[in-house]
Amino acid sequence: MAGETVITVVGNLTADPELRYTQSGVPVANFTIASTPRTFDRASGEWKDGEALFLRASVWRDFAEHVAGSMTKGMRVIAQGNLRQRNYETREGERRTSVELDVQEIGPSLRYATAQVTRTASSGNSGARGGNNAPGQVPGATQPAQQSSEEPWATPGSTGADAWSTPGSFSDDTPF
Repeated sequence: MAGETVITVVGNLTADPELRYTQSGVPVANFTIASTPRTFDRASGEWKDGEALFLRASVWRDFAEHVAGSMTKGMRVIAQGNLRQRNYETREGERRTSVELDVQEIGPSLRYATAQVTRTASSGNSGARGGNNAPGQVPGATQPAQQSSEEPWATPGSTGADAWSTPGSFSDDTPF
């Protein structure tokens, strides 16, 4: 949509994502990302933390179940989405404004950690619980990736030599 304010935030989750369901059964996960700038103080020779930004964020549908099942408190994440401003009134009648992040993409930061990705089966239902899961299967449960000619990344080495996982296959002088 034109005119959206899209931002990317790098920070840590302040708590586990909170997964809830609307009255119609649509999953939504809410969480807060704390982003703290760091600067190097040459006088003291130390890194100093700046003022932290606490940004409330949300994701919907299958995405919410994926986030709630994958992300935990303290995890460093990279999130991209649209800023939303919401006006509301407190019980005491005070008018307030809240700025929140409607997350479009999120993943773990790999600067100080590693991650293993497991592809989930596509439900194709854009939000209703259950989707195309087998009877007795938990909605949003991960499925083994199936090899497909359109998805060569689904199985390591399915396109021949897997240069990305071969140690020493790339050097600093490799042109990109």
